[in-house]
Amino acid sequence: MGSSTDSTDPNATHPDASDTDATDAGASATLPVPATRAGRDGLDALLARPGKALIALDFDGTLAPIVPDPEQARAHPGAVRALAALAPRVASVAVITGRPPAVAVRHGGFADVPGLEHLVVLGHYGTERWDAATGDITAPAPHPGVAAVRAELPGLLDRLGAPEGTWTEEKGRAVAVHTRRAADPQAALEALREPLTGLAHRHGLVVEPGRMVLELRPPGMDKGVALAEYAREIGAGSVLYAGDDLGDLPAYAAVDALRSDGVPGVLVCSGSDEVTELRERADVVVDGPEGVVHLLGALARALAQRTD
Repeated sequence: MGSSTDSTDPNATHPDASDTDATDAGASATLPVPATRAGRDGLDALLARPGKALIALDFDGTLAPIVPDPEQARAHPGAVRALAALAPRVASVAVITGRPPAVAVRHGGFADVPGLEHLVVLGHYGTERWDAATGDITAPAPHPGVAAVRAELPGLLDRLGAPEGTWTEEKGRAVAVHTRRAADPQAALEALREPLTGLAHRHGLVVEPGRMVLELRPPGMDKGVALAEYAREIGAGSVLYAGDDLGDLPAYAAVDALRSDGVPGVLVCSGSDEVTELRERADVVVDGPEGVVHLLGALARALAQRTD
């Protein structure tokens, strides 16, 4: 969980009042004390100067439960309410996702929500950006390798004899191959990893592994780059990042780098049994998207107590 070995009680909680103007989502939750000194410093900085705080979150597995069909993924029922209570009290809230931003906005229900007028969704790992203030999406021209991979992928999967239940997801600026529906999802993933990596490299792409998925996408942008650039853009004085999957590790590294530069940060893991790497590095581990929603709600209530 981190390198701190001081004697602060990891089971203690930050005091907060039952301020009902924040959100019901965290009504029964209290803020956990991070397990590391760096995490505690990050949370203290966030609470002391919320107007300089950036709250950044992954979507799938963090705000939305993982489901067999990504098109059926929707944000946890309490997520929007918790975010809308928290967002006006901090510098910015950003959702950083591998999905196209329009999809994340639709599946998250983020558009036209009072309190979320300045929400930003950094989609395709930050390549595309949606701003709630305007409803506009800004994006560069697509990488030509994606079209080439899209054309070759069906034939490659046929030649490989991909297991039944393997399927591809069209993501616009990326293509993902899922194995969650296969009889042995992990074995199917491992069998496809090397050939899909070869296909990606031939066309100037990289492979982003995830929870029973391999995504072929352009290089040069990841959640860490997106987070660091946005934190610099808004002049963040503290950062909280929550994620659940391997693709969130670059964002964790970005928070570590910001800490080294004097910007306090908190690393939150939306825990699962499928991925343990984030749990081992996180300052705070919560129980999946429901735990994330409770944390956001508790944070909104704590800030309400301090500012109202």
